[in-house]
Amino acid sequence: MSQNRRPFKAIALMSAILSQLVGTILVGIFLGRWLDGLIGTEPLFLILGLLAGLAAGIIAIFRTIQLFYRENDE
Repeated sequence: MSQNRRPFKAIALMSAILSQLVGTILVGIFLGRWLDGLIGTEPLFLILGLLAGLAAGIIAIFRTIQLFYRENDE
């Protein structure tokens, strides 16, 4: 890691991680609730949407962190 860390880049990384995780989870929850209301399977798609949103958020976080460290190495 480089010696000259920039605090604003770290803050930007943390806010990107937070927004990606929360955003994907909320989208999964809302899509799951919508599908439950449409089909009539009350908690099934809510839980599946939550898990899918969590998985998508974790993948997006890993990609963001890789991009962040790739930019710092150059």
